[in-house]
Amino acid sequence: MPSYHLARTAHINAPVERVYETIANFKTWTTWSPWLIAEPTTRVVVSPNSSGVGATYAWEGEVVGAGEIEHRRVVPARLIEDELRFLKPVKSTCQVKFEFEPVREGTQVTWSMDGKMPWFLFWMIPMIKTFIGMDYDRGLAMLKDLIETGVIPSKVLVHGSEPTEPLRMAGVSGTCTIDQVSQAVSGAFEKARKTFAENDLPLDGSMITVYTRFCVKPGTFDYICGFILPEKTEVPARSGLKTWRLPKCHSFRVQHTGSYRHLGNGWSVANQVVRYSKLKQRREGTFEIYRTTPVDTPENELVTDIYLPLR
Repeated sequence: MPSYHLARTAHINAPVERVYETIANFKTWTTWSPWLIAEPTTRVVVSPNSSGVGATYAWEGEVVGAGEIEHRRVVPARLIEDELRFLKPVKSTCQVKFEFEPVREGTQVTWSMDGKMPWFLFWMIPMIKTFIGMDYDRGLAMLKDLIETGVIPSKVLVHGSEPTEPLRMAGVSGTCTIDQVSQAVSGAFEKARKTFAENDLPLDGSMITVYTRFCVKPGTFDYICGFILPEKTEVPARSGLKTWRLPKCHSFRVQHTGSYRHLGNGWSVANQVVRYSKLKQRREGTFEIYRTTPVDTPENELVTDIYLPLR
């Protein structure tokens, strides 16, 4: 059967013993799991032995499915080897590993997975690697905040399908990989703000990022970062700004409160719930509107609305 391997690494500013103990103890997983945030009511059962060989963590939910993970080998402060057994929606078994290395007054932790797919599903491997890799990145980011600060500045509220008024925006477009999104968006907004000012365009509209295309295999986004404009505002061709419109429709809205580092949590929840609910998306693109900005709002209070336009 076709096999796959994926791995993600993060640097955590804490002693390796503390990082190891946090990850080894399944009782902590409900706090930083990148999956449970989509369904907080998921039923989770942790074995009495929560961190040694044979310890298990089982989950069952409607959106996140069901399964169990078990510690098969542990080497304190160095290695955790697990067996991951998915039960729903599809049965499969994977090998998961956490490796720990003390570096630069902190710890480098690598989270990896090895699995196999039936031969007739080999075409799904690039998609699996991309999406699970994104989940691992989100989980490691939450784990880092939890260990370093004791809190994770990320809360998600699902509003569901609701009417969306016609929308028009203009901004700076570009393409970036998943791990470049934050830096790319920040630079694009800086350029958009400058270009708007140079062309006497109003800057009082909400800041917005539109994702017009996502290529799964390379893990790249096409985006436009800018500002919402009144319908009749003329955008000079010389400005180089790209415009985007959304007709009146319904959109699935999820609100994320907290650091932009964790915005992926909101997007993951939106996509998982829309997929589970069998809702059909429009092809115009998805977008996020920043209701507050870091200029005047503490990081843990930043509010961002995420929209998935529906057919």
